[in-house]
Amino acid sequence: MKKLSLGAFFLVLIFSPHSLEGRPQVCKPSGKIKGKKPPPGHCVEDDDSVCCINGKYYTTYKCSPPVSENTKAILNLRGFEKGGDGYLPSKCDNKYHSDNTPVVALSTGWYNEGRRCLNNITISANGQSVNAMVVDECDSSMGCDGDHDYLPPCANNVVDASKAVWKALGVPLEDWGELDIAWSDA
Repeated sequence: MKKLSLGAFFLVLIFSPHSLEGRPQVCKPSGKIKGKKPPPGHCVEDDDSVCCINGKYYTTYKCSPPVSENTKAILNLRGFEKGGDGYLPSKCDNKYHSDNTPVVALSTGWYNEGRRCLNNITISANGQSVNAMVVDECDSSMGCDGDHDYLPPCANNVVDASKAVWKALGVPLEDWGELDIAWSDA
């Protein structure tokens, strides 16, 4: 039996259809949850919030698309101040944050069990870039319950951002709400 040289071994590994780099990394749904009717006074539909619909099924994810130097995502507007649509203090530091500070919440997979907490990411859109600190998770794996204020689970490709991020990206106020972006770890 012939032995492969070290160089030949690495060539086979690199060009093998079974190598890790050659495999597409797919984030598949992890399940579904059934919407419940919110009790009175819960899930206020403002700032484009959409309450869970009783009986409707929502897809959940424990993963997000792979992170690269140019990760595609949807930017959503979110308040992080007390009394805003952040509802609870941020998961990373158990604090509320000024909407005038560039902070974000990432979908569950990107949040990565808190491993990105208090680290910056770079968000690019509209010909501009801004660094923002990760302070929270936009839960893709749960929702439609009291802990999530009867809101559906987040999509698995979401970056929720404070007003400061939208301003820094130069997005006109009338266009705030949802925007295609790219992001990377800073």
